[in-house]
Amino acid sequence: MKKRNAKETGCSMIPFNNLGFVFKHFGSIVYSKPILEDLCLFLHGFSDKESVLDIGAGTGMMSEFAYRCNDNLRYVAIDPAEGMLKYAPPYLETHIANAELLPFEDDSFDAIFMGESLHHFNDPDAAFVEVLRVLKNGGRLFIYDFDLGTFLGKSIYLMEKLFGEPANFYEPSVLKEILESYGFTVKINKHKWRYTVSASL
Repeated sequence: MKKRNAKETGCSMIPFNNLGFVFKHFGSIVYSKPILEDLCLFLHGFSDKESVLDIGAGTGMMSEFAYRCNDNLRYVAIDPAEGMLKYAPPYLETHIANAELLPFEDDSFDAIFMGESLHHFNDPDAAFVEVLRVLKNGGRLFIYDFDLGTFLGKSIYLMEKLFGEPANFYEPSVLKEILESYGFTVKINKHKWRYTVSASL
């Protein structure tokens, strides 16, 4: 059963609230096989007792792929756009919220996903503070995003800037340093103009 938090904070210049149908049916094309393999490897070893939070989940695409790898976990998602979350799969518990103000108690989750969402956050540092708060001791973080140090990554950055988005894109090495400053042990896998991060506390 889906749960929704009525408190919606912030908004995006791109009308995501009206794009749920598009993302639901076409969003998967940016998830290449190596990225999905990284995600499944990240989930290896989890049992049926862990809770996973998908931050900036949109229609829940990353959680859908994760569910195919491990369908025994409790999947929870937040996104500021209710029009995206209404397309989420039924096993995904959804809440309307922003990354900078997560509506959960401390130490609530064993793992967190950020699939193409970090660059949309208004305040990534505030979001990472919230991640640390809701992650359990020894918790893990998986990030998938576009590499600012590549031609396509820079092109996406410029396009999102034109749309008025925060466009917080990073080169993998820069993001690694940021996460390490928050106490994470970080592994980066580069996939041409994209990359994944597997980090643990």
